[in-house]
Amino acid sequence: MLQQGKTGSAIGSVMLFITAFGLTAYFVFAAVQGDFGHFRRVQIEADEQALKVQLAQLHADRATLQNKTRRLSDTYLDLDLLDERARKVLGMARGDEILIQ
Repeated sequence: MLQQGKTGSAIGSVMLFITAFGLTAYFVFAAVQGDFGHFRRVQIEADEQALKVQLAQLHADRATLQNKTRRLSDTYLDLDLLDERARKVLGMARGDEILIQ
């Protein structure tokens, strides 16, 4: 009878070890590959850097457009910019100019 108790105890210990190993493997996998894991964090940080670069480019584009808008406003008119835009939009050229296409 003691022999059978040792066998049951050994099987219980093995089952406990397998269960503990399985749970540990699951949590390690989740910590590395899961939705909130290490790899996801690295990917989010890379996306953040790319978005910061894109934001800086958008700020620069916005500043350029604001400058052109100010230079074409009623309070301040840049005749060179107006001439450039009229030529580009309307396809105009002066009579003394030679067009090369």
